[in-house]
Amino acid sequence: MLTATDPLPARPARVLVAGVSGSGKTTLAARVGAVLGIPHTEIDSLFHGPDWTPRPSLEVEVDAFTSEPSWVTEWQYSSVRPLLAERADTLLWLDLPYPLVFTRVLRRTLRRRLRREVLWNGNVEGPLRTFFTDPEHVVRWSISTRKLYRDRIPALVVAHPQLTVVRLRRRRDVDHWLREVLQPLA
Repeated sequence: MLTATDPLPARPARVLVAGVSGSGKTTLAARVGAVLGIPHTEIDSLFHGPDWTPRPSLEVEVDAFTSEPSWVTEWQYSSVRPLLAERADTLLWLDLPYPLVFTRVLRRTLRRRLRREVLWNGNVEGPLRTFFTDPEHVVRWSISTRKLYRDRIPALVVAHPQLTVVRLRRRRDVDHWLREVLQPLA
């Protein structure tokens, strides 16, 4: 497993970004796509249908874009994680301090709700009171799953030795890695 200062063995072409909800997966995936000039597919847009229902076409759409020579996306949703890992060459693990992540996911959720931001397929964040009633509320989900990647990533490294895994533990690691490690390969 590499750190933010380790050189990459090759220019990434098929990139996954992993981390707990609120860690910045989508933001980093978009930045990586922009630096490398490769398409970013936001996997939430493929998963969430109208009224937050799962879209039955998720697996087919993931199969289609991961068949392309280059792409970047977020490593989530159990039904497609194995396929994503099999086809990726690089995984970026956002393992940021949880107080930072919690603050981010809370602010993002409040902003989206208060501004009534339209998300994937016409969805908007539910009323704030659903935090107390919905066990899958994004803030509760972030809290309850915050330690899962500590087990998932080491298992992934064993199961998929072709993957170059980079662990980014601080915000400055992310910026350094993009600027000093990835940018020279672009």
